[in-house]
Amino acid sequence: MTKLTLGSYPHMLGFEQLERALERTAKSGNEGYPPYNIEQTSECSYRITLAVAGFSEGDLAITVEDRQLVIRGKQDDDDEGRIFLHRGIAARQFQRSFVLAEGVEVGDAIMENGLLHVDLERSRPEAVVQTIQIRKG
Repeated sequence: MTKLTLGSYPHMLGFEQLERALERTAKSGNEGYPPYNIEQTSECSYRITLAVAGFSEGDLAITVEDRQLVIRGKQDDDDEGRIFLHRGIAARQFQRSFVLAEGVEVGDAIMENGLLHVDLERSRPEAVVQTIQIRKG
């Protein structure tokens, strides 16, 4: 079986980066913790909301690494001296990654009622018409 790549199409030049982004997204995994929503808040803006109950602002880190939004959470283990009869609230670390398209910038991050909201803004590219002069060889 032959693997089709964007390089297999001669009329699609310069899309190798898109192919790498798709591969990176596929490798990021489908873990379910913490649950999240992605909503479009306007024509050019989005909001990612993660349910991070039990985490404080200091337990969370948000970074952009190579056009990838990475949200990490790690809680300090303060269970010493506590005896749980039932433990249903997970206190585990997590990492969520979202691949960002070219032109998408991370805006504000807001913590509200156990939900972490991360706002994204997509800039509109300018329409550019360029005339190429033809020289005699």
